[in-house]
Amino acid sequence: MTRIAVDAMGGDYAPRAIVEGAVWGAYEYNVPIELVGREDKILAELDRIKQEGVVFTGNGIFKPRRIKINPENLDIKVTHASETIEMGEAPGQAIRRKKNSSIVLAVKAVATGSSDAVVAAGSTGAAMASSLFGLGRLPGIERPAICLTLPSMKKPVIVIDGGANANSTPEMLFQFGIMGSTYAKTILGIENPRIGVLNIGEERGKGNELVNAAYRMFEQKKEQLNFIGNVEGKEVFLGNCDIIVCDGFVGNVALKTIEGAASMLFFMIKNQFTENLLSSVIGALAKPFMKKIYKKINYEEFGGQLLLGVKGITVICHGRSTAYAIKNAIRVAKEAVEKDVNKKIEAFYKATLDSQE
Repeated sequence: MTRIAVDAMGGDYAPRAIVEGAVWGAYEYNVPIELVGREDKILAELDRIKQEGVVFTGNGIFKPRRIKINPENLDIKVTHASETIEMGEAPGQAIRRKKNSSIVLAVKAVATGSSDAVVAAGSTGAAMASSLFGLGRLPGIERPAICLTLPSMKKPVIVIDGGANANSTPEMLFQFGIMGSTYAKTILGIENPRIGVLNIGEERGKGNELVNAAYRMFEQKKEQLNFIGNVEGKEVFLGNCDIIVCDGFVGNVALKTIEGAASMLFFMIKNQFTENLLSSVIGALAKPFMKKIYKKINYEEFGGQLLLGVKGITVICHGRSTAYAIKNAIRVAKEAVEKDVNKKIEAFYKATLDSQE
């Protein structure tokens, strides 16, 4: 059975929210969990959960509720880690200096076969560096990439890279497209996913040398990869493209902009619905519909994002992840393991290269 290692000390709300989410995930998805971190703190949280249950806050949209779960009835083991890598530390130096940190030992659990996947909030750089050095790269892949799954007007859309590589080469963008296409087929069930390069215009020749060189590489494999050309930022939401390829700098800026825009939109709507008595009545009537919309665009529904390109499954979560997000990240990790995403990436990449000869 698939076991998921969870870095219990990563994230703004660790270890409380992380341990709660891990217990929730173990309960809901019937998956064994390996909690990695300060043993005393983890055991204290498990004991608290046994008494109080898991609290779903609802993020101000859904009504808070308490879910009674007894961790003793679940397959949960604890691995002690005496160190934690903080958000401000340089990832490369930190993982070399803190060999007993929770993220390093969580990745080591996957490398040694103790667990099958790792879920980590907190420092994205530390999670990526630990995975890259602890697990290695898939054959032919220069650098791993964060695969973002975002909502659109039609169906989920993938943005890759979401922040793993601030500087990329055309070859790397080409590989991102192959990995994203495999993920879309394997996890999202998209038969022939459309790939586009994120650019400032749709016309051929637009943008800088990086995207133009990547465009030419994709164009050579247009039929095998279903390449549709350049796409503008609006396609993230319109849903006319399934995989949007970009370097990690652009992808992360886009992600943070989207998060900010979504928060602002709901803040403005909430204020309007509480402005006076009439708007409060209208807001009460609209609340069920607003909940449905929020559920579709809430990043916590997606849980975490796969780091594609490493020899193992790593799911990177938002630093502000709550228990609900961690629970859903465990679902993402479980699916990726059971559907053997990495083996399919290797096969598709090899088939694409062979077709060039």
